[in-house]
Amino acid sequence: MRTGRRRRPSGQAAGLLAAMALTASCTAGTGVTGGSEQGSGKAISYEVGMISPRPGGNPVDGGTLTFGAYSEPTVLDPARTIVAGSTGGVSMAAIYDVLMRYDTSSGEVVPQLAKALEHNADHTKWTLTLRDGVTFSDGTPLNAAAVKWSIERYVELGATDAALWSANVTGIATPDEHAVVFRLKRTWPSFAFMLAGGPGMIVARSAEEEGFTPVGAGPFVFDHHAPGEEIVLRSREDHWDGAAHLDQLRVIFLDSAETRLDSLRQGGIQAGFFRDPPAIEQAVGDGYAGFMNLVSLGNVAVINAAPGRPGADPRIRKAMHQAIDPQVIHERAYAGADLGSKAVFPEFSRWHTDTEPLPYDPKAARALVHQAKADGFDGVIRYTDAQDPASRATALAVKSMLERVGFTVELDLVRSVPDQISTVAVEGDYDVAGWGISWREAGPYARMFATLHSAGNLSVGMHTGPEMDTLIERFQQASTAEEQRAAMRGIQQLWNKTVPALVYGPTPELLTWSTSLRGVEGTLNSMVLLDEAWLAR
Repeated sequence: MRTGRRRRPSGQAAGLLAAMALTASCTAGTGVTGGSEQGSGKAISYEVGMISPRPGGNPVDGGTLTFGAYSEPTVLDPARTIVAGSTGGVSMAAIYDVLMRYDTSSGEVVPQLAKALEHNADHTKWTLTLRDGVTFSDGTPLNAAAVKWSIERYVELGATDAALWSANVTGIATPDEHAVVFRLKRTWPSFAFMLAGGPGMIVARSAEEEGFTPVGAGPFVFDHHAPGEEIVLRSREDHWDGAAHLDQLRVIFLDSAETRLDSLRQGGIQAGFFRDPPAIEQAVGDGYAGFMNLVSLGNVAVINAAPGRPGADPRIRKAMHQAIDPQVIHERAYAGADLGSKAVFPEFSRWHTDTEPLPYDPKAARALVHQAKADGFDGVIRYTDAQDPASRATALAVKSMLERVGFTVELDLVRSVPDQISTVAVEGDYDVAGWGISWREAGPYARMFATLHSAGNLSVGMHTGPEMDTLIERFQQASTAEEQRAAMRGIQQLWNKTVPALVYGPTPELLTWSTSLRGVEGTLNSMVLLDEAWLAR
């Protein structure tokens, strides 16, 4: 079996360059037929939810869970690392836990480390109640002051959701040691999602005493990190809710999806994270359990709309979008996985609307290019992507389709993901670039704000403006799913008009495990919680 490795970074500000180097928001193989080679022989259905859930049984104490990670974080700090299953989020959730948890079965945000979260009538005041007796692994209490300090640190360090937090939260009060009160500028019915992500991972003050050592209130404590090899966490005997069933969590770093899948099959690991359609199809075909997520706008090419760039002209942005057939990209770079879509949220999504995306229409694209050239456009577009086989295959497919309608495409295939991040997010020296905007099903507002609101910190030069800001804020303030979908309908309509990025399709994520692992709970951003997990014997 041969697989190519595809890594699409998610945009970040320059201050988060180190964290961005960890993001690999789209991976695909080439030349592999997924489940038909070694799995069930049937094409799988890509959809959000549990895959082949296993029976519970009676928990057994002891044992080490070995987890094959998708990427290696440089630091297990939620303020300096993107909090997601693909970027160290499983380890961080085990160390810090989360104040609130997204329940994947009910679709609700429920208390986890916290005891309760309540709001006033217009959702501008939220009161978090903490549990009695919760301590960090250093023995200090997780009280209201600790929560306030940790969240303020998160914002001050410019973490992923820091700009969103600063734009909305006017103050944090601590009326007593078990209560934290958040005051907001505007109504925000889905604010609870913030406390299920990075801001909800509470870091102890002692973590910063000598450099940074992870110290949290979760069921595991940091043991050691051997770069390039493993991160090892140990169960906490003094955890507020009792010691975890597992003795250890060992996170290892294997060099490819193929290696992770082989190790899962051979018992070298009991769980692994995948974003490669061929590997995902094989794992599902093999009958492994797990949780699948589909990340909308996970596979895109962002367009630099800065003055002087070709993408500053909306005709050129629209022409590029109409020249691209996403199915061609998936045939050439994704082993034919049925994931191609131009929609912001495709049909699988709860946020999908009846507004059709801008269609594939090379004739219309050719006419727009002709108009732009008549006004002085030289026709040249520089397309930036990585050099791995699948990224190269995508770039070549895009080049072919764009040149068919009159563009001249110069490929800029950089050596590595950090180089790509530097070129796009730090220097802004690109015309069009393979990327990941990544709007997830659960609580998409934070990522919507960060990537496409004019006050967000991850827009990397894409076109935005007051109209898009208004729609994103309307989604934030909507009190019902129908109102949110109405805002999303407006976003798709405006996307068709302004085209901030070329959309190739969603990115699948599968966190999968063997039959021996039980008691895993899903949460936000393709992460899982392991406080109740155990290994059957």
